Amino acid sequence: MPVKTQKYIAILSVVLFLAKMLAWRLTHSVTVLTDALESIVNMIAGFLGLFSITLANMPRDTNHPYGHGKAEFLSSAVEGTLIVIAGVLVIYEAIQHLVVPHELEKLNLGLLIIAASGGVNFLAGKYAEAKGKKSNSMILMSAGKHLQTDAYSTIAIIIGLLLLLLTHNRWMWLDSTVALCFAVIIMITGYKVLRKSISGIMDETDVVMLKEVITLIQENRQPQWVDLHNMRVIQYGSMMHVDAHMTLPWYFKVIDADREIHALEALIKAHFKNQVELFIHIDGCMPYQCKLCSLSDCPERQHPFQQRLEWTIENLWVDSKHGKEIES
Repeated sequence: MPVKTQKYIAILSVVLFLAKMLAWRLTHSVTVLTDALESIVNMIAGFLGLFSITLANMPRDTNHPYGHGKAEFLSSAVEGTLIVIAGVLVIYEAIQHLVVPHELEKLNLGLLIIAASGGVNFLAGKYAEAKGKKSNSMILMSAGKHLQTDAYSTIAIIIGLLLLLLTHNRWMWLDSTVALCFAVIIMITGYKVLRKSISGIMDETDVVMLKEVITLIQENRQPQWVDLHNMRVIQYGSMMHVDAHMTLPWYFKVIDADREIHALEALIKAHFKNQVELFIHIDGCMPYQCKLCSLSDCPERQHPFQQRLEWTIENLWVDSKHGKEIES
């Protein structure tokens, strides 16, 4: 269950943050502080994610007819902003330590704590990502990748501290240099998270998901599905919304059109294994579309079939029927 998994992630983030803060207090290393500040982001993001995933799973109501899935994007936007702020704070601390360097202490114990927290982060990230893919939860998948990225950065921090330990604190500048490098990486990560969340809030096209939907329909299209156009696909939480205009033979009865809509809906639901809501507008075919209609037993055909139009991102989003572009 996504909510239960996110609850574990939130609790774990608090434990890891306290461990890293202890490591920083023991070593006075600005590099360890970098890791601890990133853990603050993980902790806040964990509880924001828990709130958002709970809200996103609420059923739609009169105030939110499309559901509450966009809460995930708002949570990600806050998380991205916090990551960027953490990067700025690390840069400030690193510059301070370059100007006024001080000797590090208890590196052995600090290394053990950081190494243990990094290992826990990696395992928790793998678990969260797997659960997110299984439940189609963007929050869990993002949290999983974030935790794994945090674990990878911890490896580099450990290497920097080991060099300081081996050189007996002779390379004092190394601590701040490693921190500055990772501050830049943290800020880039924050920008990517923020950019993705804004894209979701602005309903930017998910090209990968749209291509997958189009390929699925293309490979399973029926002869009576004369045309598709004005298609839009949006994912809000676990709910996928598909809007499109479907062209069917003009002489189809309402019950025939209803059957085709349900067939398209069943096709998409079976493939994506999650909640799908379709809004399909039915159009009757026009004489000029006979040229792209492969329905062999059509009793009203006025022009011979010439070619089947391959549906693509470029031609499915247009709000007009296809067929006029095919020359006789």
